[in-house]
Amino acid sequence: MKIFDAHCDVLMKLWMNPHLSFLHNHILHVTFKTLKETGAKVQLFAIYVPESVTYEQRFDVALEMVQLFHTHILSIPNMKLVCTKQDIDYLKEDEIGAVLTLEGCDAIGHNLARLYTLFRLGVSAVGLTWNYSNAAADGILEERGAGLSSFGKQIVQANNEEKVWTDVSHISIKGFWDVIETADYLIASHSNAYSLCPHPRNLRDDQIKAIIQKNGVIGITFVPEFLTERQDATIDDVLRHVDYVCGLGGEHHIGFGSDFDGISETPDGLHNYRGYDELKNRLLKYYSDSQVNNFLFHNFYKRIPK
Repeated sequence: MKIFDAHCDVLMKLWMNPHLSFLHNHILHVTFKTLKETGAKVQLFAIYVPESVTYEQRFDVALEMVQLFHTHILSIPNMKLVCTKQDIDYLKEDEIGAVLTLEGCDAIGHNLARLYTLFRLGVSAVGLTWNYSNAAADGILEERGAGLSSFGKQIVQANNEEKVWTDVSHISIKGFWDVIETADYLIASHSNAYSLCPHPRNLRDDQIKAIIQKNGVIGITFVPEFLTERQDATIDDVLRHVDYVCGLGGEHHIGFGSDFDGISETPDGLHNYRGYDELKNRLLKYYSDSQVNNFLFHNFYKRIPK
């Protein structure tokens, strides 16, 4: 079964330590070796500029991550940049598609031209915020809780025009509803169900239903504190969130966004990308082959805007 994973932070790890090898090492959760061995077909790579970087340097750092994407990932012959469904369809059996995404618009400041530059470099999904505020909107941990600014609405409009996903993971609740009103192409790349685990980053039932109604996709994530309030998360917790979203009518709107390499702790059985093998086996105990194929690949693939 093919896998479409909607979020990892390999580029951040490579930026922090450019001597790491993406081909194979024991530090990264996601490497070419683990992707190849586990049936990966499409992997989204986030440009996430750490909060420690000054605002004046953030766009430069974003461009440095794009360069690392080319030198460390696309330099591998079997890794191919994909921006459209057709690009994925053209992948050979032994090739894996790599997608660039932007996690938070802090890097572009107040400059829309920077966003269009990132589009030209292949960015195919844009999250407006990380957890805090920027010129576009407030993040989910910003106490003010404001929605989209005028500039944020311009970003969503640019996403619509360029047929790019607007990603609502990390955004404030008010910002979420502003995006629901304005975005044509919607995902939550790595978020779970708040009713099962009341972490601010998770989605309330009405938010999940709104994404479903907008024909979007929710990437169930492996972040332990988004899965359970217990100390140790397991694959069973991932299955609980899948089942819960299905119960809200989301069978055809569920995917996975692991957040590998963006997390220091992982659920039992999902210690790195190879954990997808066990996740597949567990899913197949409760769902049909068709349903599991949809969860792992087709639900995201079918909703690629271009």
